[in-house]
Amino acid sequence: MSNITLAFDTCLDKMYVTLAEGKDIKDSRVVENHDEKYHSAFLISTIRDVLKKNNLRPEDINLIATNIGPGSFTGIRACTTVARVMAQQLNCKAIGVSSLEILSKIEPDIDAVALDARKNKAYLYFDKEIKGAVELEAAEKICKGKKVITDNKLEDLFGGKSYQKTEAPLGEILARLASEKISENECDWRKLKPLYIQPPPMG
Repeated sequence: MSNITLAFDTCLDKMYVTLAEGKDIKDSRVVENHDEKYHSAFLISTIRDVLKKNNLRPEDINLIATNIGPGSFTGIRACTTVARVMAQQLNCKAIGVSSLEILSKIEPDIDAVALDARKNKAYLYFDKEIKGAVELEAAEKICKGKKVITDNKLEDLFGGKSYQKTEAPLGEILARLASEKISENECDWRKLKPLYIQPPPMG
């Protein structure tokens, strides 16, 4: 059997669970918030359903890929914790990819990604690097004239396209990025950590 990658993301406005065999996408699910429950509450059951539908056992997974943030603090905690626990139990590789890099692959020739970081800041990614949480005024100047992917809150300010208004297959993008990165990283679950560019809220 070819290498099996299980990729999942609960950091953004929807949950993505994708199963890939080598470079081929075998299954991909998108789950939204439901009945006042945040979508990450459905992560384990969705993973179980995807594996069952494809006649796979958890032991068949070779690589677990997850979004490590930035994004929802609840979502970041959920997917990194599940990835670490599963990789440890299954003794398989695990790798994290930032939401900013994932979003940069939505369309060709994306110059920058800017997401709302609250506190009058934007999480900024360009030149293939995470630039941190940058003051909006400075981020706007940096992104001026660039092809930008952003979110609903900052779409008007940056004049870019909101990822929330696209049907981009973010789970599939995550799976493909992970397969590209696997040769460059040790992929040890112990090194898989949430990407908190700003500290989580207290309480």
